[in-house]
Amino acid sequence: MAYFKRLLQQIPGRAYLILAVIIFATSNSVTRRLIQLGAANLVEGENPISFCNILFAGNVVALTALVTVYRQQIRLEAWRKLTPKSWVGLNLVGILSGAIAPALFLLALNLTSVNSLILIGRIEPPLTLALSVLFLKERVNFWVVLGAVFAFGGVALTLFLQQAGADAVQMAGFMVGKGELCALGGAIATALGTLISKASLKQVGIGLFSIYRTIIGTIVFLVTVLALFGAEHFIGVFSPIIWRWMLVYGIVIVVGGQLCWLMGLQRTTASEVSLASSFSPIIGILMAYLILAEVPTAAQYMGGTIILVGIALNQMGTLRKRFPKPRISSADGAQAMETNIGYKGV
Repeated sequence: MAYFKRLLQQIPGRAYLILAVIIFATSNSVTRRLIQLGAANLVEGENPISFCNILFAGNVVALTALVTVYRQQIRLEAWRKLTPKSWVGLNLVGILSGAIAPALFLLALNLTSVNSLILIGRIEPPLTLALSVLFLKERVNFWVVLGAVFAFGGVALTLFLQQAGADAVQMAGFMVGKGELCALGGAIATALGTLISKASLKQVGIGLFSIYRTIIGTIVFLVTVLALFGAEHFIGVFSPIIWRWMLVYGIVIVVGGQLCWLMGLQRTTASEVSLASSFSPIIGILMAYLILAEVPTAAQYMGGTIILVGIALNQMGTLRKRFPKPRISSADGAQAMETNIGYKGV
């Protein structure tokens, strides 16, 4: 065991960051593949790996793994140190990024392509930036602002030029698919959750933060679905097939990805973290092609190209700033992870 720990310590921080980005970027395509697998193994005529069952079972497995990993951070004294402001922030973030955002992302996976979800989800970083400047008075340079403008433009092109399906609704004179709107809603909920965590949860450890958010998100989601649709909506949730796959998914993607990310954060600079995360949309689209054979549409190519220009400009702005060593807190660590890829089971 000691040799194994020494071996892990010798791995460069950049390697952990890259591995984490690959894991997170793969999550959407793997989730879509699992839904397809469930459709081929119906239980009482229903898909046992529906998005509701995935969210519930995935969070239960993830919560178990997170408690095991972060058990030192959730002792009684840690809870006693929380201020009323922290409790309010934890509950709001739990609802926004623990329940609403993953539910919308998973619903989007049922209604649109993984590529659309990835590209439209890229509105979250510039939206978080804009909200942080507006409400938290954060200072940014010209290149970062220009990168955010390009990112907004690329998402808008992807959203409005995408060929709408039969379930499309009219928005600003354009027909927009419901899946794209769900992805947009999930990104907005994530941005709001990140803003709250930055404003009120700086002193809350990432372990306690992740565990409490998962608990609140699971409870809120479960109660909402039961109230709106009834218990029959969870038909197949105890099917062995979903728990078998969620066990692998929760440990490898949720916990494995998070641990790699945090290991990387501890050994790299903020500019290196930003550079690593900038590759996530490219890797996500590549994984969608390899796992699902999804080929980007013309609108996705156009929007994605502009988004990549925005990411490049953002990197120019990031490299012009001097950052201290990243500090692992709920606001920093969770913000960095949320900014990368949408649904990760937490």
